[in-house]
Amino acid sequence: QVQLVESGGGSVQAGASLRLSCVASGRDVTHFALGWFRQPPGKEREFVAAISWSGGNIYYADSVRGRFAISRDNAKNTLYLQMNTLKPEDTAVYYCAADEGVATRRPDFYDFWGRGTQVTVSS
Repeated sequence: QVQLVESGGGSVQAGASLRLSCVASGRDVTHFALGWFRQPPGKEREFVAAISWSGGNIYYADSVRGRFAISRDNAKNTLYLQMNTLKPEDTAVYYCAADEGVATRRPDFYDFWGRGTQVTVSS
């Protein structure tokens, strides 16, 4: 199996930045597409960003495009999400996920999930 562990969440003021990390282990995760999803309080899980194994294909949700940047370091088996100009509506539990296929916006296509890290943004 694949294990994913997120870190880097916290409580910040609007306009601040955070960088989330997700360390993957257990299988040949180098060739997995990776993604970030989030679940705001009282809402369903939603897509944030995804990246192919080579980094050649990157996708963002409209709500974060221009503010967030997804990247990966395959030598470290680590996925990153740089979050800038954070807004209160970014408050959510953020999850990383691994997909044995191509990068996708659909959460049901992902095979493995981390336990999440909390991000709280205050006005």
